[in-house]
Amino acid sequence: MIPGSFEYHRPASLDDAVGLISSLGDDALLVAGGHSLIPMMKLRMALPEHLIDLQDVQSLKSISIDGKKVSLGAMVTQSELIASDALCKVCPIIRETSLQIADPQIRNLGTIGGNVANGDPGNDMPAIMQVLGATYLLTGPNGEREIAAADFYEAAYFTARSEDEILTAICFDAPATGHGSAYLKQKRKIGDYATAAAGVILEMSGDKCSAASIGLTNVGDTPLLAEEASAILVGSSLDDDTIKKAIAAARAITDPASDGRGPREYRTHVAGIMVQRAIALARTRAA
Repeated sequence: MIPGSFEYHRPASLDDAVGLISSLGDDALLVAGGHSLIPMMKLRMALPEHLIDLQDVQSLKSISIDGKKVSLGAMVTQSELIASDALCKVCPIIRETSLQIADPQIRNLGTIGGNVANGDPGNDMPAIMQVLGATYLLTGPNGEREIAAADFYEAAYFTARSEDEILTAICFDAPATGHGSAYLKQKRKIGDYATAAAGVILEMSGDKCSAASIGLTNVGDTPLLAEEASAILVGSSLDDDTIKKAIAAARAITDPASDGRGPREYRTHVAGIMVQRAIALARTRAA
């Protein structure tokens, strides 16, 4: 289908973008890479009177690594995340996740900010940002504020971002040196949303797990941070019984819909398998 008519705006600065979205109000929508919004516009599920394109806002396109502090501008593309060796060195799960998003053509335009900001439970990065303990920086007419990724998602396509705010950056502390991580995604075909996916970051002290974080994608209305499952792993040798308990705890928080990817029972089962495999792979990678 063809989108409805709208007025197109392309601000050159963040201040201009904030001014536009503040003055235009509910009649305006932001567009980053466009791969979530444009299909909805074509289906007439989104009918903005004004479209504010952030492509020319250069201040949103940086990758900053200052010691352990990592900051990703919202307009950094998935391809740029993949290409950054410095980012991969301190946080390889970002590259691993980006490589499983759609296809190269989409990754060349799709942005990290767009992936985390629109509240789509099928997007891959939101669960990873929760696993990393990331904070989102939001900028609006009243200035800047920060919100934890774990508190940002309220329901499918509903987030804590006000309509006059722009998500400008994602910030987190790099995982400890020697950590192991993995993001595993079961899907129907290459580039598809996950039937279920799991991200895991582990730290080991000798044979014992000293820290763990587990996130789940597309098995609920929001990305899920499996806090109880993560806590079960800490202090253990990651033996089979402990991992089984962690898998059960992770499955217990899922509530997927029955859809073309399978019935809810199947998707919950697959989520457990992804957790099991991601734990094993992260453990192997931990130095």
